[in-house]
Amino acid sequence: MIHADFGWDSNKSRANCEKHGIDFRAAQFSFGDTKKVIALDTKHSTKDEKRYFCYGMIGDRVLTVRFTWRADKIRIFGAGFWREGR
Repeated sequence: MIHADFGWDSNKSRANCEKHGIDFRAAQFSFGDTKKVIALDTKHSTKDEKRYFCYGMIGDRVLTVRFTWRADKIRIFGAGFWREGR
């Protein structure tokens, strides 16, 4: 795990788990992947807030975590495992 503080909305985390099979507590572990890739989400970033993707492994699966920085915390707002053909 990297040394960072994480935050998220609990209701959004539960909804994400129902829809994508992973909650944000577990998703934070993708940041600990030494081969992770962080990319700027140019489509959803604004002048006031940059948004990012973290592509990292959890076990033998690639997870994409959508996040931003707020108040010196990594604020997770979406996560999902890669699926074949997507």
